Amino acid sequence: MAELEINYGKLKGSERDGIYAFKGIPYALPPVGEWRWQPPQDPWPWVGVLDATDYGKWAPQNKSGLDAVMGAESGEQGENCLTLNVWTPGLDNARRPVMVWIHGGGFTIGSGAQGVYEGRTLAAHGDVVVVTINYRLGILGFANLKVATGGRIPATGNEGLLDQAKALAWVQDNIADFGGDPDNVTIFGESAGGMSTGALLALPEARGLFHKAIPQSGAGHTAATMETAPLVGEAILKVTGLDAEGLAKASVEDLLKVQRLIEGGKVEDYPLSKIGSLPFRPVIDGTVLTDLPVDAVRAGKAAGIPIMAGCTLDEWRLFGALSPAITGLNDDTLRRRMGYLIGEPHIPGLIEAYQEGLRARGIEPTPPEVFMAVQTDRIFRIPALRLLEAQQAHNEKVFTYIFDWPSPAAKGALGAAHAVELAYVFGTHTKPGAEKFYGSGAGAAELAAATMTAWATFARTGDPGWPAYETTNRATRMLGRECRTEHAPLETERVAWNEVPDAYLGSL
Repeated sequence: MAELEINYGKLKGSERDGIYAFKGIPYALPPVGEWRWQPPQDPWPWVGVLDATDYGKWAPQNKSGLDAVMGAESGEQGENCLTLNVWTPGLDNARRPVMVWIHGGGFTIGSGAQGVYEGRTLAAHGDVVVVTINYRLGILGFANLKVATGGRIPATGNEGLLDQAKALAWVQDNIADFGGDPDNVTIFGESAGGMSTGALLALPEARGLFHKAIPQSGAGHTAATMETAPLVGEAILKVTGLDAEGLAKASVEDLLKVQRLIEGGKVEDYPLSKIGSLPFRPVIDGTVLTDLPVDAVRAGKAAGIPIMAGCTLDEWRLFGALSPAITGLNDDTLRRRMGYLIGEPHIPGLIEAYQEGLRARGIEPTPPEVFMAVQTDRIFRIPALRLLEAQQAHNEKVFTYIFDWPSPAAKGALGAAHAVELAYVFGTHTKPGAEKFYGSGAGAAELAAATMTAWATFARTGDPGWPAYETTNRATRMLGRECRTEHAPLETERVAWNEVPDAYLGSL
């Protein structure tokens, strides 16, 4: 056992092999009752010693169909979910770099308590302090209800983002007690966590609370506009038939049922083609989030912050390789689907480029293969590169990577799928059962060591150990069975996006 006193009171944590762990620490008041759909508030001090030996509750969420593929676990849920977890190599004055993890899950699922995010190994390997956080999800964290209720519910749709900023403020105030340096904080996250990391670069509320950023498989293009965001609020009111007062008192279970209907595009007059394929996501509301994050970065609002952004080689295979709607695409349906996502004028050039690029990789360019490769770049790789290019004028320390280690899941059909890098970032690839999705065998230990070293080195110095990305040679670190630096990989495909506007990237 280990005890520690922070600004809000005493904590009891645990210690194993020289790493101290403190879990389930409240960084804000529970967002319940009158605080539902409100910005997060500072936590109250507690009396006595708070038991921080176990994780707090997960944010309320529905089950995901990907759980079986990825082997994801679940925990007890509750609106009292605004907690964080800390792993540190020492309760001393060493002022170690601090790495704050923002979990992914499409803004609707996940938790900082998932086993793959356990920070013990990364903290020990990199001599860093690792923090993982929970934040409000889905209908409770990313639903704009302000417009639909005439302001009676003030939710902008950015309450989850504000939770993340509140956790970063807590880190500033308390992390020195855990041996961390509040003047050297790196935020990193994957998928919705990467998109959140990109949004925090633009969030006025988060300015000065972190100093480096690693958006993984998500960057600065994912945010709803005020043309689409209020439609989600309208859909919520339509399904529930409740007014603002009734909605504020609705049970979490009923709200999650409504969320599932909206996510599935099953609300009459509110299909996904109208409200967006990610109905619950950050919102450019003009107050909390004032710009599309990549535009804010271009304008210098994240000046001075080193950024390392990247993706996996085959991101969309996690979603597409097991979907009959994707695997059954033909030439005609491919063009129709791409026309909806990207716009008709860009389709011929993109299809031709991806057919050429896939052949160069030894892959038959069938319509499903073309679509999955296009989606990988549309949602993940191209937004990452544009974010780095946007930041170059304000800081030359920008870096990129492609993770090309293949998952063995689905008999190898997933390739280097979305999320496959997670266990190597945290060194949790050896956990029981992890090998089913993340892989194992020759090279896994070396890859984990190389990945953790790069992430921790970037957190310490702002340089992961390979050349910066710039537009003349586009240096890219390939992380997989062989770790190497390539110049302008997948260039044919990248060039094909040059004329495609930002509005088509990230998500719709």
